[in-house]
Amino acid sequence: MSPIGKKPISLPKGVEVKKDGSLVTVKGPKGALTKDLPAEINIEQVENELILTRPSDEKDHRALHGLTRSLLSNMVEGVTNGYEKKLELVGVGYRAQLQGSKLVINIGFSHPVELDPPEGIEFEVPAVTRITVKGIDKQLVGNTAAHIRAIRKPEPYKGKGIKYENEIIRRKAGKAGAK
Repeated sequence: MSPIGKKPISLPKGVEVKKDGSLVTVKGPKGALTKDLPAEINIEQVENELILTRPSDEKDHRALHGLTRSLLSNMVEGVTNGYEKKLELVGVGYRAQLQGSKLVINIGFSHPVELDPPEGIEFEVPAVTRITVKGIDKQLVGNTAAHIRAIRKPEPYKGKGIKYENEIIRRKAGKAGAK
């Protein structure tokens, strides 16, 4: 058995899981998520736990067992607590602000960059140089944060750009002085 796949998923109060063929829907206090999971993996609810079993020990089934459990666990976590990624803007004059739900970033270009949040994503700007991306879908939160970071990746010489909150930028030495 997969060490990840055999761990049961505990369901907090107010979370319900429905399976219709390969389509799994998880509803909770923060919203609902639907995902198409592999139909071969059996999902059964025993009291307040979800237990996943695979039909055989074939390589494909072993691989899908842990994957399905992780995806389902992330869905349960998302509808109960939600996910967030924090970004920092490093550089002189770099700043972000919200205009309604739209994120406007001044990042050293000749024009401000405007981003509309995808459905299910919320932006917060707690400080001028900090952006928080929140949502219930872990993959969508991560992709949106990566998209914002890709606008101006941190460069290795001065460390300027958009970086994750706890990201460490490996710095390079500049040019050696000529004699």
